[in-house]
Amino acid sequence: MIHTRVYRGVEFFIIFILVPVSFTLSYHPIIKLSIGFVGFLYVMYVLLKVENQKFKIAPNLNWSVFWKQTVIKLLIIAIITMVFVGFTNREALFYVLLNKPLKWLLLLCVYALFSVYPQELIYRTFFFKRYSVFFRQNRLLVFVNAVIFAMAHLFFKNTLVIALTFLGGILFALTYQKTKSTLLVSVDHAIYGSWLFTVGMGEMLGFPT
Repeated sequence: MIHTRVYRGVEFFIIFILVPVSFTLSYHPIIKLSIGFVGFLYVMYVLLKVENQKFKIAPNLNWSVFWKQTVIKLLIIAIITMVFVGFTNREALFYVLLNKPLKWLLLLCVYALFSVYPQELIYRTFFFKRYSVFFRQNRLLVFVNAVIFAMAHLFFKNTLVIALTFLGGILFALTYQKTKSTLLVSVDHAIYGSWLFTVGMGEMLGFPT
Protein backbone atom coordinates (compact mmCIF):
# COMPACT_ATOMS: atom_id res chain seq x y z
CA MET A 1 0.00 0.00 0.00
CA ILE A 2 2.76 2.44 0.90
CA HIS A 3 4.10 2.21 -2.67
CA THR A 4 0.80 2.99 -4.41
CA ARG A 5 0.36 6.29 -6.26
CA VAL A 6 -2.67 7.21 -4.14
CA TYR A 7 -0.77 6.65 -0.89
CA ARG A 8 2.17 8.68 -2.15
CA GLY A 9 -0.16 11.45 -3.28
CA VAL A 10 -1.75 11.72 0.16
CA GLU A 11 1.67 11.48 1.77
CA PHE A 12 2.96 14.32 -0.43
CA PHE A 13 -0.04 16.53 0.39
CA ILE A 14 0.30 16.04 4.15
CA ILE A 15 4.08 16.44 4.40
CA PHE A 16 4.76 19.15 1.84
CA ILE A 17 1.55 21.18 1.73
CA LEU A 18 -0.71 20.66 4.74
CA VAL A 19 2.00 20.76 7.42
CA PRO A 20 3.90 23.82 6.07
CA VAL A 21 0.66 25.76 5.63
CA SER A 22 -0.46 24.79 9.15
CA PHE A 23 2.79 26.20 10.56
CA THR A 24 1.69 29.67 9.41
CA LEU A 25 -1.21 29.47 11.88
CA SER A 26 -0.98 30.47 15.52
CA TYR A 27 -0.86 27.47 17.82
CA HIS A 28 1.54 26.24 20.48
CA PRO A 29 5.17 25.89 19.30
CA ILE A 30 5.49 22.59 21.17
CA ILE A 31 2.74 21.12 18.99
CA LYS A 32 4.52 22.36 15.86
CA LEU A 33 7.82 20.87 17.03
CA SER A 34 6.07 17.58 17.78
CA ILE A 35 4.51 17.47 14.32
CA GLY A 36 7.89 18.21 12.76
CA PHE A 37 9.64 15.54 14.83
CA VAL A 38 7.05 12.86 14.07
CA GLY A 39 7.18 13.80 10.39
CA PHE A 40 10.96 13.48 10.36
CA LEU A 41 10.79 10.06 12.02
CA TYR A 42 8.28 8.97 9.38
CA VAL A 43 10.54 10.19 6.57
CA MET A 44 13.52 8.32 8.00
CA TYR A 45 11.46 5.14 8.44
CA VAL A 46 10.28 5.24 4.83
CA LEU A 47 13.77 5.98 3.50
CA LEU A 48 15.54 3.27 5.49
CA LYS A 49 12.93 0.54 5.89
CA VAL A 50 10.63 0.96 2.90
CA GLU A 51 12.85 2.41 0.19
CA ASN A 52 16.08 0.83 1.47
CA GLN A 53 17.92 4.06 0.81
CA LYS A 54 21.70 3.77 0.83
CA PHE A 55 23.65 6.92 1.64
CA LYS A 56 26.73 7.22 -0.54
CA ILE A 57 29.14 10.08 -1.26
CA ALA A 58 28.79 10.12 -5.05
CA PRO A 59 31.82 7.91 -5.84
CA ASN A 60 31.79 8.80 -9.57
CA LEU A 61 31.62 12.55 -9.02
CA ASN A 62 34.25 14.84 -10.53
CA TRP A 63 35.19 16.65 -7.33
CA SER A 64 37.17 19.42 -9.01
CA VAL A 65 34.17 20.32 -11.16
CA PHE A 66 31.82 20.17 -8.16
CA TRP A 67 33.93 22.56 -6.09
CA LYS A 68 34.58 24.86 -9.04
CA GLN A 69 30.85 25.19 -9.73
CA THR A 70 30.10 25.65 -6.03
CA VAL A 71 32.68 28.45 -5.69
CA ILE A 72 31.43 30.21 -8.82
CA LYS A 73 27.84 30.13 -7.58
CA LEU A 74 28.98 31.35 -4.15
CA LEU A 75 30.85 34.28 -5.69
CA ILE A 76 27.78 35.32 -7.67
CA ILE A 77 25.58 35.03 -4.57
CA ALA A 78 28.14 36.91 -2.49
CA ILE A 79 28.31 39.87 -4.86
CA ILE A 80 24.53 40.18 -5.15
CA THR A 81 23.87 39.84 -1.41
CA MET A 82 26.66 42.21 -0.34
CA VAL A 83 25.24 44.88 -2.63
CA PHE A 84 21.71 44.19 -1.36
CA VAL A 85 22.64 44.35 2.35
CA GLY A 86 24.90 47.35 1.73
CA PHE A 87 21.98 49.31 0.29
CA THR A 88 19.16 48.08 2.52
CA ASN A 89 20.77 47.55 5.93
CA ARG A 90 24.43 48.58 5.97
CA GLU A 91 24.76 48.16 9.75
CA ALA A 92 23.98 44.45 9.41
CA LEU A 93 26.75 43.82 6.86
CA PHE A 94 29.03 41.14 8.41
CA TYR A 95 27.85 42.30 11.86
CA VAL A 96 27.84 38.90 13.60
CA LEU A 97 31.13 37.79 12.03
CA LEU A 98 32.93 40.99 13.06
CA ASN A 99 31.38 41.44 16.50
CA LYS A 100 30.57 37.91 17.69
CA PRO A 101 32.90 35.51 15.85
CA LEU A 102 32.53 32.64 18.33
CA LYS A 103 28.74 32.88 18.19
CA TRP A 104 28.98 33.03 14.39
CA LEU A 105 31.06 29.84 14.27
CA LEU A 106 28.83 27.98 16.74
CA LEU A 107 25.66 28.89 14.89
CA LEU A 108 27.11 27.74 11.57
CA CYS A 109 27.94 24.33 13.06
CA VAL A 110 24.49 23.96 14.62
CA TYR A 111 22.85 25.13 11.39
CA ALA A 112 24.71 22.62 9.22
CA LEU A 113 24.08 19.63 11.48
CA PHE A 114 20.59 20.23 12.82
CA SER A 115 18.91 22.28 10.11
CA VAL A 116 20.55 21.74 6.73
CA TYR A 117 21.07 17.98 6.79
CA PRO A 118 17.53 17.12 8.02
CA GLN A 119 16.07 19.49 5.42
CA GLU A 120 17.99 17.79 2.64
CA LEU A 121 16.91 14.35 3.84
CA ILE A 122 13.29 15.45 3.58
CA TYR A 123 13.25 17.84 0.64
CA ARG A 124 15.75 16.19 -1.65
CA THR A 125 16.47 12.57 -0.69
CA PHE A 126 12.93 11.64 0.37
CA PHE A 127 11.20 13.79 -2.26
CA PHE A 128 13.22 12.48 -5.21
CA LYS A 129 13.02 8.89 -4.01
CA ARG A 130 9.27 8.92 -3.52
CA TYR A 131 7.91 11.26 -6.20
CA SER A 132 10.26 11.30 -9.19
CA VAL A 133 8.01 8.71 -10.84
CA PHE A 134 5.21 11.29 -11.03
CA PHE A 135 7.19 13.60 -13.32
CA ARG A 136 8.10 12.91 -16.92
CA GLN A 137 10.18 16.06 -17.25
CA ASN A 138 13.14 16.81 -15.00
CA ARG A 139 12.49 20.54 -15.26
CA LEU A 140 9.03 20.13 -13.76
CA LEU A 141 10.43 17.90 -11.02
CA VAL A 142 13.00 20.55 -10.10
CA PHE A 143 10.39 23.34 -10.25
CA VAL A 144 7.94 21.51 -7.95
CA ASN A 145 10.76 20.69 -5.55
CA ALA A 146 11.72 24.35 -5.40
CA VAL A 147 8.10 25.38 -4.81
CA ILE A 148 7.58 23.02 -1.87
CA PHE A 149 10.97 24.01 -0.42
CA ALA A 150 9.86 27.64 -0.52
CA MET A 151 6.56 26.63 1.09
CA ALA A 152 8.49 25.12 3.98
CA HIS A 153 9.49 28.71 4.82
CA LEU A 154 6.00 30.21 4.69
CA PHE A 155 5.97 30.56 8.48
CA PHE A 156 8.52 33.40 8.15
CA LYS A 157 5.78 35.37 6.36
CA ASN A 158 8.42 37.21 4.32
CA THR A 159 8.23 37.50 0.53
CA LEU A 160 12.01 37.85 0.16
CA VAL A 161 12.57 34.67 2.16
CA ILE A 162 10.15 32.79 -0.09
CA ALA A 163 11.92 34.07 -3.21
CA LEU A 164 15.37 33.19 -1.86
CA THR A 165 14.34 29.71 -0.78
CA PHE A 166 12.69 29.09 -4.14
CA LEU A 167 15.93 29.96 -5.92
CA GLY A 168 17.87 27.93 -3.38
CA GLY A 169 15.51 25.03 -3.94
CA ILE A 170 16.33 25.06 -7.66
CA LEU A 171 20.07 25.04 -6.95
CA PHE A 172 19.80 22.23 -4.41
CA ALA A 173 17.49 20.14 -6.58
CA LEU A 174 19.92 20.40 -9.49
CA THR A 175 22.82 19.43 -7.25
CA TYR A 176 20.94 16.41 -5.92
CA GLN A 177 19.88 15.35 -9.40
CA LYS A 178 23.49 15.43 -10.50
CA THR A 179 25.17 13.83 -7.47
CA LYS A 180 22.41 11.71 -5.87
CA SER A 181 24.18 12.51 -2.61
CA THR A 182 22.50 13.86 0.52
CA LEU A 183 25.88 14.86 1.89
CA LEU A 184 26.94 16.90 -1.15
CA VAL A 185 23.65 18.73 -1.50
CA SER A 186 23.88 19.46 2.24
CA VAL A 187 27.33 20.94 1.65
CA ASP A 188 25.84 23.16 -1.05
CA HIS A 189 22.96 24.18 1.21
CA ALA A 190 25.21 24.81 4.21
CA ILE A 191 27.64 26.97 2.23
CA TYR A 192 25.00 29.25 0.72
CA GLY A 193 22.87 29.43 3.87
CA SER A 194 25.93 30.16 6.01
CA TRP A 195 26.90 32.95 3.63
CA LEU A 196 23.49 34.61 3.97
CA PHE A 197 23.91 34.56 7.74
CA THR A 198 27.48 35.85 7.46
CA VAL A 199 26.69 38.72 5.10
CA GLY A 200 23.92 39.99 7.37
CA MET A 201 20.70 38.37 6.15
CA GLY A 202 20.46 35.78 8.90
CA GLU A 203 17.83 37.45 11.05
CA MET A 204 15.09 37.13 8.45
CA LEU A 205 15.99 33.44 8.04
CA GLY A 206 15.64 32.69 11.73
CA PHE A 207 19.28 32.97 12.80
CA PRO A 208 19.67 34.61 16.23
CA THR A 209 21.80 37.75 15.90
